[in-house]
Amino acid sequence: MNGDAAKAKAMARALSKIKTKNQVVICPPFTLLDKFGKTPVGGQDCSAHLTGAYTGEISAGMLAESGAKCVILGHSERRQYHNESSETVRAKAQQALSFDITPIICVGETLADKKAKRTNEVLTDQLKKSLPAEGKVIIAYEPVWAIGTGKSATSKEIASAHAHIQKTMENMKRYLNPILYGGSVKAANAAEIMSIPFVDGVLVGAASLTPEDFIPIITSV
Repeated sequence: MNGDAAKAKAMARALSKIKTKNQVVICPPFTLLDKFGKTPVGGQDCSAHLTGAYTGEISAGMLAESGAKCVILGHSERRQYHNESSETVRAKAQQALSFDITPIICVGETLADKKAKRTNEVLTDQLKKSLPAEGKVIIAYEPVWAIGTGKSATSKEIASAHAHIQKTMENMKRYLNPILYGGSVKAANAAEIMSIPFVDGVLVGAASLTPEDFIPIITSV
C-alpha cells in the first residue's frame, strides 16, 4: 500500500528508458494499474468470488479488464493480517486462471518454523493446498522472517528451499512453473540470488518503490 499517481508515472517513464531482456511486471495498488504505459502490470490480490455482494473486493474479471496479466496471491502479509488460508489462495488462483491471469502464489516459513526446522514441511503443505489442480502458475518463495527486515536468506538457504519447491512441484506433476525469490531483494544481492539453481526471478518489495532502487536490480542480472 505505497505510491501515488505521480510516483507511478515517474516509474513508468524510467522503465521505458531501460533496455533489458528480463521480463518485468509491476504489481501496484489497484488504483494505479493504468499508470504504467506499456509495462505489463498485475494485481496484488483478487477475490475468490466471480461477482456479487462482496464490498471492497476486486474480482479476477475486473483485474483482467484493467489489463492485468498476473496477480500476487497468498503473500505472507495477506496470510498473516487477513487470515488467508491456503485453501482461500487456491480458490483465488482458480478465479485468476479462468481469466487467463497468471497467479504468483507465495509460500514461505515464519521465523518460528525456521527455528523448528519445519521449512520443508511448511513449503510442502502450502504448495499442495494453495495450487489449483491444473494451470500454469508462478511460485514465489518468500521466507516471512526476511520480508522488510533487511535480512535476506543465505544462498545456501535459498538453494535448499528452491530445490525442495522444485522437487515438490515435480512430485505433483507440475512442470515448467517458474520459482521466484522474495525477501529483502536489492541491487546489492539480486545478481547473486539469481545465480542460485532453481531461482528464475525475484519478487521485489521495498526496493521496487523508486527507480533508483528498482532499475539496478533489473539491469544487474
